[in-house]
Amino acid sequence: MTSTTAARPDDAPRGRRSRLTPDREAELYAAVLDLLRTVGYDALTMDAVATRTRCSKATLYRQWTGKPQLVAKALRHEKPVTLAGIDTGSLRGDFAAVVAQMSELRMEQDTALMRGLLTAVHAHPDLLQALRELLVDPELTGLNVLLTRAMERGEISASNPALSYVSHSLIGVLIAHQLLENRPADPALVRSYIDAVVLPALGV
Repeated sequence: MTSTTAARPDDAPRGRRSRLTPDREAELYAAVLDLLRTVGYDALTMDAVATRTRCSKATLYRQWTGKPQLVAKALRHEKPVTLAGIDTGSLRGDFAAVVAQMSELRMEQDTALMRGLLTAVHAHPDLLQALRELLVDPELTGLNVLLTRAMERGEISASNPALSYVSHSLIGVLIAHQLLENRPADPALVRSYIDAVVLPALGV
């Protein structure tokens, strides 16, 4: 694959996989998310990313196998801290630490972005697979780590049926609030929901 865009220093000779610097990767991911918010997934192209970042398409395809992986990686880059990395010593504290990482502006942007992607995955199963592998599954794994530690500390019972629905509940409030209130959930709402619904259901 070729491109008419100007070459950058990270464009290695054909056949050799170049290694981008962290700053260059961050620049590319920021451009991808900006385009995604502006034009949506269907209209986002590797050509557009190459033009925006003055990078050859060959370099893009050497680093990422295609648009679904690039989009998923860009979203993952925006959330470098995984749930598994949080350990305050209590489940309530862990959830509070998660909410503390949120910001109202970021949640508004993320809600709009994910709403568009949830529509796109119906027509693009390769996007759904990439999002599950790089974004959804790591978060579910991290949540399970938090809950497992809480069980080991004796905070919650392993037989509590609510354990199977914590992830559904947390995702559901974000979607439901947008539908019912016509505005994204904010950190205060998520914090209140966890205290009023999630923790009591788990017996905390």
